[in-house]
Amino acid sequence: MTKRYFCTLFDSGYLLKGLAMIRSLAKFCPEMRIHVLCMDDQTKILLEQLNMPFVNCISLIEVEDNELLKAKADRGVAEYCWTLSSCFTWYVMQNYPEIDLLTYVDADLLFYSDVQPIFDEIGDASIAIIEHRFTERLKDRGVNGRFCVEWVGFKRDDQGLACLSRWREQCIEWCYYRLEDGRMGDQKYLDEWPSLYSGCHIIMHPGAGIAPWNYAQYRFGKALSGSLMVESAPLIFYHFHQFQLLENGKFDRLSSFYTSECPEPFEIYEIYEEELKNLLSKVRVIRPDFRGGLKQAHRVTLRRLIQQYIPGVVKNVIRRFVRM
Repeated sequence: MTKRYFCTLFDSGYLLKGLAMIRSLAKFCPEMRIHVLCMDDQTKILLEQLNMPFVNCISLIEVEDNELLKAKADRGVAEYCWTLSSCFTWYVMQNYPEIDLLTYVDADLLFYSDVQPIFDEIGDASIAIIEHRFTERLKDRGVNGRFCVEWVGFKRDDQGLACLSRWREQCIEWCYYRLEDGRMGDQKYLDEWPSLYSGCHIIMHPGAGIAPWNYAQYRFGKALSGSLMVESAPLIFYHFHQFQLLENGKFDRLSSFYTSECPEPFEIYEIYEEELKNLLSKVRVIRPDFRGGLKQAHRVTLRRLIQQYIPGVVKNVIRRFVRM
């Protein structure tokens, strides 16, 4: 069985989500190894205490160089994490020469079936990316980026390494939460990859990359085996954008921006929530007072109201103020 290499990054606020992603990936890709950039000490300590042999924990201090520290000084937490998605992927490729193909995955994914169909589709491609696949109602969101930095793969060949190196340099130079001069965070840079690199493959599997911005256009069901299906294909992974864990033991799935068009796919979320509950129990065996990522319900409700009713221009001003 082929060894598969992945990388991701998260802090203690995303620890439960990151753990859920990693455990589900290991379930459906048993020969995998994942390199995790631990954004704070608590994350590294807990991950190491959980003793998962397929996880390699790397401290932020090991990755940060002068260029990154300079970028960090004027970026918000989310912006710096976006900067690191390319930089950490590049770091792993530079420091682990045994890796022939490395895939960056977001921490807030959950895998529901075998990932091999994605790799079969990618084949010998040097670069692999996936579109947002926005619904008709959200097509205008494409101005912020055609592709989603949730699954990005690079092969150790000329095109793969050149693309990754260039993406890293671009993100160090500019990576902010705003649309400016054809750039938006780390994701808008991907728009030009299909035209720049002949070895760039766009993942087309319908079960990959299901998310709040596209689920309304799909039919979900179950196979006779009980596996979740998207149209006629197995659901491989779902992206839990906006999902919040609450201090009262409940969850906040999505804002009405998405659910007003179509209710969220219930069983997909039900499985995720059950996994998060189990993981919280496991982590609290080690750290009884752990509260990472658990939000106060009233604060989440307020945020949802802001998302629903405050104009985008005003929200952009608020973001800049908070970042400062």
